[in-house]
Amino acid sequence: MSLPQRSLGLSGVQITVTGFGAWALGGGGWAYGWGPQDDNDSIATIRHAGELGINWIDTAAVYGLGHSEEVVGRLLQTLPASHRPSVFTKCGLIWDEHNPKAEPRRVLKPESIRKECDASLRRLGVERIDLYQFHWPDETDTPVEDSWAEMERLIQQGKIRMAGVSNFDVSLLEKCETIKHVDCLQPRFSLIHRDAGAREIPWCAEHGTGVICYSPIQSGLLTDGFTAESVAKFAEDDWRRASPDFQEPNLSRNLALRGALRPIAQRHSTTVSAVALAWVIAWPGVTGAIVGARSPQQVNGWIAAASLELTAVDLDEIATAIVRTGAGSGPTAPQLQYV
Repeated sequence: MSLPQRSLGLSGVQITVTGFGAWALGGGGWAYGWGPQDDNDSIATIRHAGELGINWIDTAAVYGLGHSEEVVGRLLQTLPASHRPSVFTKCGLIWDEHNPKAEPRRVLKPESIRKECDASLRRLGVERIDLYQFHWPDETDTPVEDSWAEMERLIQQGKIRMAGVSNFDVSLLEKCETIKHVDCLQPRFSLIHRDAGAREIPWCAEHGTGVICYSPIQSGLLTDGFTAESVAKFAEDDWRRASPDFQEPNLSRNLALRGALRPIAQRHSTTVSAVALAWVIAWPGVTGAIVGARSPQQVNGWIAAASLELTAVDLDEIATAIVRTGAGSGPTAPQLQYV
């Protein structure tokens, strides 16, 4: 299958507008786990996404406390170099080996970045990481300029190809840009969490920085089969149990917005999750969206979004539903010009 591709900012690297998110593949047993996950199922799921045309994977050292990267590495070793997807990963969240359920610390000290990069290279089994990203802003009073300068050194050493950030605001992006161009921003962005559409995404569009959005279907909320009863079926250590998005009164508002997508999905003969994804991809400045899956069947539920173009009528209908349901926050529609 041939999926639409876009250049990741000024890099010239072409990525499909949907990428595979490997957060849940880390399994359970840590602060933000999704409960038990079978590694063989994970590998089969990534392989299926690749067969359907997805050409990049997004993971992080902290996902499963290294386990997600190891699973991705296992898959990569089975593929010829010419068929391997690009691999994006992240650093900056340091966990406690003696207390894996504890909240990871946000550390962007240069020496920590170097150590984490080497560990990710080993787990992934690659010589170079295609996109290396800061996961969250630092909480140790390390100047972001010092952290970002270390990313430039990693590029010079050939350990990473591109450098990006996740969850950074405009003030931090501007500080990084004075040291070295920011290749990519990874913000949380969905029909529910729309705030990045007001400032960070426009900034990236203006500065030639790629944007890959995480949680575009809000960790499963904006999918066809999700119900209020689904929350009760989560594994005990599934991080979503404690998330405000999955608790009242937000849960009912979010599900009402999801329900409003059904007529649009029916008009396009597709799924609700594909509509939610297509809305994210339609936003000016967005390069692509990261979508997780724990089975090949889940990939089938959203893969059509890559080729789905929402009309002005669709976007207006969605904006009206956002206002009516009161779900989430941020701008209600991408600013597109229609001919």
